[in-house]
Amino acid sequence: MESQQDGTQDTVGLVHRPTRADILVGVLARERRRRLHLVRWGFTGLFAAFAVLVVAAQRSSSLSWVTAVFCAALIWSIPHLQAHHALRTVSWQGEYRTSVSGTGITTDTVHTTLVQRWSVFRGYRETRDHVVLLSRDPNILLVEVLPKRGLHTPQDAERLLDVLSRHLPRV
Repeated sequence: MESQQDGTQDTVGLVHRPTRADILVGVLARERRRRLHLVRWGFTGLFAAFAVLVVAAQRSSSLSWVTAVFCAALIWSIPHLQAHHALRTVSWQGEYRTSVSGTGITTDTVHTTLVQRWSVFRGYRETRDHVVLLSRDPNILLVEVLPKRGLHTPQDAERLLDVLSRHLPRV
């Protein structure tokens, strides 16, 4: 997708294939915004502490230790499992061509075209390699991840953030 600027309309294009790492960034941003990471780490720590207590107990079963370690690992891995599942859901669509403009975000694949107006989103977060847009709904069910590697030039990253900041707050 080509980047263009014609007076009032500034469009920034990205071309990419979603990766598990891209989706994980979105899942973790959503989790942090909802403060679910505190719950996840709390339960992970609780089960890890239980595993240590089981080992320290004189008469403990190995099944109790294995169960506690398994639960701690499973709870810790929830965002990774979500990212893996989401990637399986979207990867078959191939290359994503996304344009970010004053009207919103348009994403084209071989199979679909998705147009999202700015009113869908509550704000955005920037990471080193991604920009994550979070939906307005209370549970943040929709997350749009824009990987910076899909931009054509390094200057496009600044232009992308400029377009986003005109329409959405940084959250």
